[in-house]
Amino acid sequence: MGTDFLQYVISGITIGAIYAMVAIGYNIIYSVTEIINFAQGEFVMLGGLFAVFFAGTLHLPLYLAFICAVAVAGCIGLAMDRFIIGRARESSVLSLIIITIAVSILLKGSAMLGWGKDPYSLPAFSSGGPIMVAGAAIQPQALWIIGICALVVISLTLFFRKSVYGQAMLACANNPQAARLVGIPVRYMVFLSFILSAAIGAAAGVIITPVSMMEYERGALLGLKGFGAAALGGLGQFFGALVAGLILGLAESFCAGYLSSGYKDAVALVLLLMVLFLKPEGLFGNREAARLKKF
Repeated sequence: MGTDFLQYVISGITIGAIYAMVAIGYNIIYSVTEIINFAQGEFVMLGGLFAVFFAGTLHLPLYLAFICAVAVAGCIGLAMDRFIIGRARESSVLSLIIITIAVSILLKGSAMLGWGKDPYSLPAFSSGGPIMVAGAAIQPQALWIIGICALVVISLTLFFRKSVYGQAMLACANNPQAARLVGIPVRYMVFLSFILSAAIGAAAGVIITPVSMMEYERGALLGLKGFGAAALGGLGQFFGALVAGLILGLAESFCAGYLSSGYKDAVALVLLLMVLFLKPEGLFGNREAARLKKF
């Protein structure tokens, strides 16, 4: 029993780190533009599939495939803002949400045309067998996932709190007109937010592909669970996204282990509904985020 419990904890933390990275992607764009980008899950999918293309088709080393996949996804995120979102900037929040859903459908269809319907995998980032801890097995790739997630959270927290660009991005979200008056290039900050969000989503897709095969349909479910983690932690809260992602991952793991694996995908929906009814602002959120989610 103790070994099984520890194994479920390890599995939950691993998948929870992925949900946290997806949630962070939502939070970056929300923090700067107050837009919820429902195409975020597709960037996770594209990251994994582009890494498969660079590593499997072009035979690049895995680390170069990782970098190239993240860079391409960042460029797609930039194009999304430049040619789609930017042209509808004055539209209502509901219109912008519908636009991001349309972009999600477009990216999903493009991935199906480019890679087909077959699932793809990548080799693990490091060789070697599982690490045994008190009878539970830890795959080396799980350590990569947890480590990269922690690095992303720490880096973004320092970026937004300490750097000039991070402070400028937050200023654009709080008051775009005032930001323009003090000389902050608002459009450039928005571009940067979409690039960062897409790149982080793609990184999550690359690191999860070695342990969970990637296909064109995976993005929608990962995006939904990532949004559940973002809502649970509080929109715009990076630490909240990390905590909520881990909570969601652990809940799924225990549900699959002690109840049935058929119910685990419903955990995100149940938690999201509970948050919306009981604490709309999330665990670490604020009233403004709560008003947006009620809308």
